[in-house]
Amino acid sequence: MPANVSRTVAVLGSLNLDFVLNIPRMPEAGETLASERSATFCGGKGANQAVACARMGASVAMIGRVGDDPAGLMLRTALKEEGIIVDGVVPTEGVATGAAAILLTPDGQNRIVIAAGANGRLDAADVVAQRARIDTASLLVCQLEVPLETVSAAVARAAAAKVPVLLNPAPALLLPAELLDGVDYLIPNESEASILTGVDVHDVPSATRAAAILRAQGVACVIVTLGAAGILIADDRGTRHLPAMPAEVVDTTAAGDSFIGGFAAGLVEGLDTDEAASLGLRAARICVGREGAQASLPRRSEI
Repeated sequence: MPANVSRTVAVLGSLNLDFVLNIPRMPEAGETLASERSATFCGGKGANQAVACARMGASVAMIGRVGDDPAGLMLRTALKEEGIIVDGVVPTEGVATGAAAILLTPDGQNRIVIAAGANGRLDAADVVAQRARIDTASLLVCQLEVPLETVSAAVARAAAAKVPVLLNPAPALLLPAELLDGVDYLIPNESEASILTGVDVHDVPSATRAAAILRAQGVACVIVTLGAAGILIADDRGTRHLPAMPAEVVDTTAAGDSFIGGFAAGLVEGLDTDEAASLGLRAARICVGREGAQASLPRRSEI
Protein backbone atom coordinates (compact mmCIF):
# COMPACT_ATOMS: atom_id res chain seq x y z
CA MET A 1 0.00 0.00 0.00
CA PRO A 2 1.43 3.42 -0.90
CA ALA A 3 2.99 5.46 1.90
CA ASN A 4 0.92 8.55 1.03
CA VAL A 5 -2.53 7.01 1.46
CA SER A 6 -5.13 8.92 3.45
CA ARG A 7 -6.56 5.84 5.23
CA THR A 8 -9.78 6.52 3.33
CA VAL A 9 -12.12 4.04 1.67
CA ALA A 10 -13.14 5.35 -1.76
CA VAL A 11 -16.50 3.92 -2.83
CA LEU A 12 -17.52 4.11 -6.48
CA GLY A 13 -21.07 3.03 -7.08
CA SER A 14 -24.81 3.58 -7.11
CA LEU A 15 -27.15 5.79 -5.12
CA ASN A 16 -30.85 4.87 -5.15
CA LEU A 17 -34.06 5.86 -3.47
CA ASP A 18 -35.53 2.59 -2.18
CA PHE A 19 -39.30 1.91 -2.10
CA VAL A 20 -39.96 -1.03 0.21
CA LEU A 21 -43.26 -2.94 0.04
CA ASN A 22 -44.00 -5.39 2.83
CA ILE A 23 -46.03 -8.31 1.41
CA PRO A 24 -47.24 -11.60 2.92
CA ARG A 25 -45.48 -13.69 0.24
CA MET A 26 -43.95 -13.30 -3.20
CA PRO A 27 -46.61 -12.92 -5.92
CA GLU A 28 -47.15 -15.47 -8.65
CA ALA A 29 -46.92 -14.44 -12.30
CA GLY A 30 -49.80 -12.10 -13.15
CA GLU A 31 -50.94 -11.88 -9.52
CA THR A 32 -51.65 -8.64 -7.63
CA LEU A 33 -50.98 -8.55 -3.89
CA ALA A 34 -51.83 -5.86 -1.36
CA SER A 35 -48.86 -4.44 0.52
CA GLU A 36 -49.24 -4.56 4.29
CA ARG A 37 -46.90 -1.58 4.74
CA SER A 38 -44.55 0.58 2.67
CA ALA A 39 -41.62 2.89 3.34
CA THR A 40 -38.97 4.94 1.54
CA PHE A 41 -35.27 4.66 2.40
CA CYS A 42 -31.93 5.92 1.13
CA GLY A 43 -30.19 3.07 -0.70
CA GLY A 44 -28.13 1.91 -3.65
CA LYS A 45 -25.36 -0.64 -3.14
CA GLY A 46 -22.65 1.97 -3.50
CA ALA A 47 -24.19 4.38 -1.01
CA ASN A 48 -25.11 1.55 1.35
CA GLN A 49 -21.54 0.31 1.42
CA ALA A 50 -20.21 3.84 1.89
CA VAL A 51 -22.47 4.31 4.91
CA ALA A 52 -21.60 0.85 6.22
CA CYS A 53 -17.89 1.67 6.05
CA ALA A 54 -18.38 5.06 7.71
CA ARG A 55 -20.44 3.62 10.57
CA MET A 56 -17.73 1.02 11.13
CA GLY A 57 -15.25 3.86 11.68
CA ALA A 58 -13.63 4.35 8.27
CA SER A 59 -13.12 7.70 6.55
CA VAL A 60 -15.12 7.47 3.31
CA ALA A 61 -15.32 9.34 -0.01
CA MET A 62 -18.21 8.53 -2.36
CA ILE A 63 -18.02 8.69 -6.16
CA GLY A 64 -21.31 8.50 -8.08
CA ARG A 65 -24.16 10.37 -9.74
CA VAL A 66 -27.66 11.41 -8.71
CA GLY A 67 -30.38 13.30 -10.54
CA ASP A 68 -30.81 17.03 -10.16
CA ASP A 69 -34.01 16.37 -8.21
CA PRO A 70 -35.28 16.16 -4.61
CA ALA A 71 -34.31 12.49 -4.35
CA GLY A 72 -30.73 13.29 -5.34
CA LEU A 73 -30.53 16.07 -2.76
CA MET A 74 -31.94 13.70 -0.14
CA LEU A 75 -29.31 11.05 -0.89
CA ARG A 76 -26.38 13.50 -0.90
CA THR A 77 -27.58 15.05 2.37
CA ALA A 78 -27.90 11.64 4.01
CA LEU A 79 -24.29 10.79 3.09
CA LYS A 80 -23.00 14.15 4.37
CA GLU A 81 -24.77 13.55 7.66
CA GLU A 82 -22.76 10.32 7.98
CA GLY A 83 -19.52 12.30 7.58
CA ILE A 84 -18.94 10.98 4.05
CA ILE A 85 -17.14 13.18 1.52
CA VAL A 86 -19.64 13.82 -1.32
CA ASP A 87 -17.65 16.09 -3.66
CA GLY A 88 -17.57 13.17 -6.07
CA VAL A 89 -21.37 12.69 -6.08
CA VAL A 90 -22.43 14.69 -9.12
CA PRO A 91 -26.01 16.03 -9.63
CA THR A 92 -26.94 15.24 -13.25
CA GLU A 93 -29.41 17.35 -15.23
CA GLY A 94 -32.15 15.77 -17.29
CA VAL A 95 -32.19 12.37 -15.60
CA ALA A 96 -33.87 11.01 -12.48
CA THR A 97 -32.04 9.71 -9.44
CA GLY A 98 -31.72 5.92 -9.38
CA ALA A 99 -34.54 4.00 -7.73
CA ALA A 100 -35.22 0.50 -6.42
CA ALA A 101 -38.45 -1.35 -5.68
CA ILE A 102 -38.01 -3.93 -2.92
CA LEU A 103 -40.55 -6.66 -2.15
CA LEU A 104 -40.08 -7.88 1.43
CA THR A 105 -41.72 -10.96 2.97
CA PRO A 106 -42.21 -11.69 6.70
CA ASP A 107 -39.24 -14.11 6.77
CA GLY A 108 -36.92 -11.24 5.81
CA GLN A 109 -36.30 -12.37 2.23
CA ASN A 110 -36.48 -9.88 -0.62
CA ARG A 111 -36.76 -9.39 -4.36
CA ILE A 112 -35.32 -6.17 -5.81
CA VAL A 113 -35.82 -4.35 -9.12
CA ILE A 114 -33.64 -1.31 -9.87
CA ALA A 115 -33.92 1.60 -12.29
CA ALA A 116 -30.42 2.96 -12.95
CA GLY A 117 -31.36 6.58 -13.62
CA ALA A 118 -28.35 8.82 -13.02
CA ASN A 119 -26.25 5.83 -11.96
CA GLY A 120 -26.13 4.87 -15.65
CA ARG A 121 -24.44 8.20 -16.47
CA LEU A 122 -21.38 7.57 -14.26
CA ASP A 123 -18.52 7.19 -16.74
CA ALA A 124 -14.76 7.06 -17.19
CA ALA A 125 -14.59 10.87 -17.18
CA ASP A 126 -15.91 10.81 -13.61
CA VAL A 127 -13.11 8.40 -12.70
CA VAL A 128 -10.56 10.81 -14.15
CA ALA A 129 -12.17 13.75 -12.33
CA GLN A 130 -11.98 11.84 -9.03
CA ARG A 131 -8.56 10.28 -9.60
CA ALA A 132 -7.08 12.00 -6.55
CA ARG A 133 -9.72 10.33 -4.33
CA ILE A 134 -8.79 6.93 -5.76
CA ASP A 135 -5.03 7.44 -5.84
CA THR A 136 -4.83 8.42 -2.16
CA ALA A 137 -7.27 5.85 -0.80
CA SER A 138 -6.37 2.83 1.28
CA LEU A 139 -9.03 0.77 -0.52
CA LEU A 140 -11.34 1.18 -3.51
CA VAL A 141 -14.77 -0.46 -3.16
CA CYS A 142 -16.93 -1.05 -6.27
CA GLN A 143 -20.12 -2.86 -7.26
CA LEU A 144 -21.91 -3.37 -10.60
CA GLU A 145 -24.96 -1.06 -10.35
CA VAL A 146 -23.05 1.46 -12.49
CA PRO A 147 -21.71 0.81 -16.02
CA LEU A 148 -19.13 -1.97 -16.23
CA GLU A 149 -16.84 0.25 -18.31
CA THR A 150 -16.75 2.76 -15.46
CA VAL A 151 -15.93 0.10 -12.90
CA SER A 152 -13.17 -1.20 -15.18
CA ALA A 153 -11.71 2.30 -15.49
CA ALA A 154 -11.74 2.76 -11.72
CA VAL A 155 -10.12 -0.63 -11.09
CA ALA A 156 -7.41 0.16 -13.64
CA ARG A 157 -6.82 3.54 -12.01
CA ALA A 158 -6.50 1.93 -8.58
CA ALA A 159 -4.13 -0.74 -9.89
CA ALA A 160 -1.90 1.95 -11.40
CA ALA A 161 -1.81 3.71 -8.02
CA LYS A 162 -1.23 0.39 -6.19
CA VAL A 163 -4.50 0.83 -4.27
CA PRO A 164 -6.21 -2.48 -3.32
CA VAL A 165 -9.63 -3.10 -4.89
CA LEU A 166 -12.69 -4.76 -3.36
CA LEU A 167 -15.38 -5.70 -5.89
CA ASN A 168 -18.87 -6.81 -4.94
CA PRO A 169 -20.12 -8.25 -8.28
CA ALA A 170 -23.77 -7.32 -7.83
CA PRO A 171 -25.84 -7.54 -9.89
CA ALA A 172 -23.78 -10.38 -11.32
CA LEU A 173 -22.61 -10.64 -14.89
CA LEU A 174 -19.67 -12.31 -16.58
CA LEU A 175 -16.56 -10.20 -16.02
CA PRO A 176 -13.61 -9.66 -18.38
CA ALA A 177 -10.32 -11.26 -17.36
CA GLU A 178 -8.50 -7.92 -17.23
CA LEU A 179 -11.02 -6.61 -14.68
CA LEU A 180 -10.74 -9.67 -12.43
CA ASP A 181 -6.97 -9.46 -12.64
CA GLY A 182 -7.12 -6.05 -10.98
CA VAL A 183 -9.36 -7.17 -8.09
CA ASP A 184 -7.78 -8.01 -4.73
CA TYR A 185 -10.98 -8.94 -2.86
CA LEU A 186 -13.99 -10.37 -4.72
CA ILE A 187 -17.12 -10.77 -2.57
CA PRO A 188 -20.08 -12.45 -4.34
CA ASN A 189 -23.09 -14.07 -2.71
CA GLU A 190 -24.28 -17.56 -3.69
CA SER A 191 -26.24 -16.55 -6.80
CA GLU A 192 -23.52 -14.17 -7.98
CA ALA A 193 -20.82 -16.82 -7.52
CA SER A 194 -22.99 -19.24 -9.51
CA ILE A 195 -23.32 -16.80 -12.43
CA LEU A 196 -19.60 -15.99 -12.41
CA THR A 197 -18.45 -19.61 -12.39
CA GLY A 198 -21.24 -21.88 -13.62
CA VAL A 199 -21.14 -23.78 -10.31
CA ASP A 200 -24.44 -24.22 -8.48
CA VAL A 201 -23.37 -22.54 -5.24
CA HIS A 202 -25.63 -23.47 -2.33
CA ASP A 203 -23.34 -24.68 0.45
CA VAL A 204 -19.73 -24.60 1.65
CA PRO A 205 -18.40 -27.37 -0.68
CA SER A 206 -19.92 -25.74 -3.79
CA ALA A 207 -18.69 -22.32 -2.67
CA THR A 208 -15.22 -23.81 -2.30
CA ARG A 209 -15.32 -25.04 -5.90
CA ALA A 210 -16.51 -21.66 -7.18
CA ALA A 211 -13.88 -19.78 -5.20
CA ALA A 212 -11.15 -21.99 -6.69
CA ILE A 213 -12.31 -21.07 -10.20
CA LEU A 214 -12.28 -17.36 -9.39
CA ARG A 215 -8.87 -17.61 -7.75
CA ALA A 216 -7.56 -19.29 -10.90
CA GLN A 217 -8.77 -16.25 -12.85
CA GLY A 218 -6.43 -13.99 -10.90
CA VAL A 219 -8.37 -12.83 -7.83
CA ALA A 220 -6.15 -12.84 -4.74
CA CYS A 221 -8.94 -13.30 -2.18
CA VAL A 222 -12.47 -14.59 -2.79
CA ILE A 223 -15.12 -14.39 -0.08
CA VAL A 224 -18.44 -16.06 -0.89
CA THR A 225 -21.25 -14.92 1.40
CA LEU A 226 -23.64 -17.77 2.22
CA GLY A 227 -26.44 -16.07 4.15
CA ALA A 228 -27.27 -17.95 7.33
CA ALA A 229 -24.36 -20.33 6.63
CA GLY A 230 -21.76 -17.56 6.99
CA ILE A 231 -18.88 -17.04 4.55
CA LEU A 232 -16.25 -19.01 2.67
CA ILE A 233 -12.80 -17.40 2.37
CA ALA A 234 -10.24 -18.55 -0.20
CA ASP A 235 -6.81 -16.91 -0.53
CA ASP A 236 -3.10 -17.76 -0.40
CA ARG A 237 -3.58 -19.08 3.14
CA GLY A 238 -6.05 -21.68 1.92
CA THR A 239 -9.81 -22.09 2.28
CA ARG A 240 -11.81 -21.72 5.47
CA HIS A 241 -15.43 -21.37 6.52
CA LEU A 242 -16.56 -18.77 9.08
CA PRO A 243 -20.10 -19.42 10.35
CA ALA A 244 -22.67 -16.67 10.64
CA MET A 245 -23.58 -15.39 14.08
CA PRO A 246 -27.04 -16.21 15.46
CA ALA A 247 -29.55 -13.49 14.58
CA GLU A 248 -33.28 -12.81 14.48
CA VAL A 249 -33.90 -12.04 10.80
CA VAL A 250 -36.23 -9.15 9.98
CA ASP A 251 -34.86 -7.86 6.64
CA THR A 252 -31.84 -9.13 4.67
CA THR A 253 -31.80 -6.21 2.21
CA ALA A 254 -28.44 -4.71 3.26
CA ALA A 255 -26.86 -7.76 4.91
CA GLY A 256 -24.15 -8.08 2.27
CA ASP A 257 -23.49 -4.34 2.33
CA SER A 258 -23.07 -4.37 6.11
CA PHE A 259 -20.60 -7.26 5.86
CA ILE A 260 -18.58 -5.39 3.24
CA GLY A 261 -18.60 -2.24 5.37
CA GLY A 262 -17.19 -4.06 8.37
CA PHE A 263 -14.70 -5.99 6.27
CA ALA A 264 -13.45 -2.89 4.42
CA ALA A 265 -13.17 -0.83 7.60
CA GLY A 266 -11.23 -3.64 9.23
CA LEU A 267 -8.81 -3.88 6.32
CA VAL A 268 -7.93 -0.17 6.35
CA GLU A 269 -7.41 -0.39 10.12
CA GLY A 270 -4.78 -3.05 9.50
CA LEU A 271 -6.74 -6.16 10.52
CA ASP A 272 -5.92 -9.36 8.66
CA THR A 273 -8.47 -10.95 6.32
CA ASP A 274 -10.09 -13.22 8.90
CA GLU A 275 -10.24 -10.52 11.58
CA ALA A 276 -11.80 -8.07 9.12
CA ALA A 277 -14.27 -10.75 7.98
CA SER A 278 -15.25 -11.42 11.59
CA LEU A 279 -15.99 -7.71 12.02
CA GLY A 280 -18.15 -7.86 8.90
CA LEU A 281 -20.09 -10.86 10.22
CA ARG A 282 -20.78 -9.07 13.50
CA ALA A 283 -22.10 -6.05 11.58
CA ALA A 284 -24.32 -8.26 9.40
CA ARG A 285 -25.79 -9.98 12.46
CA ILE A 286 -27.13 -6.65 13.70
CA CYS A 287 -28.18 -5.44 10.24
CA VAL A 288 -30.55 -8.34 9.48
CA GLY A 289 -32.51 -7.63 12.65
CA ARG A 290 -33.65 -4.25 11.31
CA GLU A 291 -35.69 -2.94 8.38
CA GLY A 292 -34.38 -0.85 5.52
CA ALA A 293 -31.05 -0.51 3.76
CA GLN A 294 -28.99 2.35 5.19
CA ALA A 295 -31.35 2.59 8.15
CA SER A 296 -30.39 -0.94 9.24
CA LEU A 297 -26.60 -0.53 9.10
CA PRO A 298 -25.01 -0.67 12.57
CA ARG A 299 -22.45 1.67 14.09
CA ARG A 300 -19.14 0.46 15.46
CA SER A 301 -20.25 1.19 19.01
CA GLU A 302 -22.95 -1.51 18.63
CA ILE A 303 -20.51 -4.29 17.70
